[in-house]
Amino acid sequence: MKKILALLAVAISLNTFANDTTKLYNPIANVAKDVAEAVKKAKQENKHVLIQVGGNWCIWCYRFNDFVESDKELKEIIEKTYVVYHLNYSKENKNLDYLKKLGFPQRFGFPVFVILNKEGQVIHTQDSGLLEDGMKSYNKDKVKTFLQNWSTEALNESNYKE
Repeated sequence: MKKILALLAVAISLNTFANDTTKLYNPIANVAKDVAEAVKKAKQENKHVLIQVGGNWCIWCYRFNDFVESDKELKEIIEKTYVVYHLNYSKENKNLDYLKKLGFPQRFGFPVFVILNKEGQVIHTQDSGLLEDGMKSYNKDKVKTFLQNWSTEALNESNYKE
């Protein structure tokens, strides 16, 4: 009976999470599968993958998400240039094996941004603290520069021929 109740509790909590669209991060996600799908989509759309590493406990993770979602220009840059994935880091699941593959980006704190090219290779890790503006927000110019400087267009070799 205890096993049945435990399984029922897990099923209810998983269903609750699945139906909660206010959460950015999924602690039970199959990160390797999800990122592979994001890379595949990025390749098809000639974009890079922007991985935001953090957790549902992270206020700055939500601040960043709200910041770019509420700014028309930044939102457009992201939609045009990146496939976005929110990689969970929490007490429930730290995804340490996958973070090792990404070069331990958690060393910068949270959120931290990892840019993958369309082949799935890490091309940049960004400390989000360098994009902040004061104690409660991000700096639009810094965020915009970060997003533009790591776009496929910015890294297009033909832009730099003499």
